[in-house]
Amino acid sequence: MCARCQPADLASVGSDELARFFRTVGGRRCNSLNGRYIMPADEEELKRFDLFHRMIRFVLGNKNYVGPVQDILSPDRAARGDKLRVLDLGTGGGLWAIDMADEFPHVDVTGVDLAPLQPPVVPLNCTFELCDLDSNCLPYPSNSYDLIHARNMHSGIADHPQFLHELTRILRPGGLLILIEFDLRPIADGKFTSHPAKSGIPGWCALAEELQRCLTLRGVDVTVPERMGEMVHKLGWYDQVLQQHADIPVGFYPKDPTLLTVGQLAWMSSDLLVLAIRPLLLSSGLAESQVNGLIEAAQRDLYYPLVHIASRLHVVHAIKSRY
Repeated sequence: MCARCQPADLASVGSDELARFFRTVGGRRCNSLNGRYIMPADEEELKRFDLFHRMIRFVLGNKNYVGPVQDILSPDRAARGDKLRVLDLGTGGGLWAIDMADEFPHVDVTGVDLAPLQPPVVPLNCTFELCDLDSNCLPYPSNSYDLIHARNMHSGIADHPQFLHELTRILRPGGLLILIEFDLRPIADGKFTSHPAKSGIPGWCALAEELQRCLTLRGVDVTVPERMGEMVHKLGWYDQVLQQHADIPVGFYPKDPTLLTVGQLAWMSSDLLVLAIRPLLLSSGLAESQVNGLIEAAQRDLYYPLVHIASRLHVVHAIKSRY
């Protein structure tokens, strides 16, 4: 294991040692490993991770994945002596990795993140590592994982084509790649907002625009979510690449019971996200008064919406060629 990647066993890490993985930015605790990714790594962010995880499960039909996961992680393969391995990148609080370890007890599941936020008690087949994945070379052997899952990763990655190339390198032939990202463009009444002032949610749009500007300043390509499938296809290593999207309601307006639950979870997650963006905005040169104004205006649109707010979720799954 390289110096950039190490076990994240919180039970064995003292408080002094734990402190070196964190820094305080704008009043929130953030990771110390990656200066590009300035989102909180604290209890409030864990709440947002939990809401997001539950929301995605509803969107995916009460599952954690898309594609032929059950075939690729079949117990029959394990019975034949195949060592099945899953890698969860950007694991956050580790909820996806733990769920997968529970569902597939014959599979080794590894979750990777920038901060030690994962619980100390997990299934025996589940482990966590700390690693900065914003690198030209990931510290994992080639052709070593049957399934690689990455979600909400792109805002911490400078060179996304290279990142996808590295995921392809470490994915086994016939293995499955799953990518999940939210589009950063707001949706009002079913359409992307081309005229924020006329959108009915000007504060929400202003915060989204500032978020994109700050990420761009940090070298992040904010168009990655909508182009992930195309980027994977261009690598030339995949037999099948499928990109799907779903417009996720943010609020309590859907009539369908399942969509209403999704909307409620998305609203609560968005409420926490508005505040979670604060460290990024402050560290990108905005004055505190500007940041406070952006947040208050976005909250006003979220709490008292004049239109139906939504966000587009992009989901890609691709099967690596065996040849």
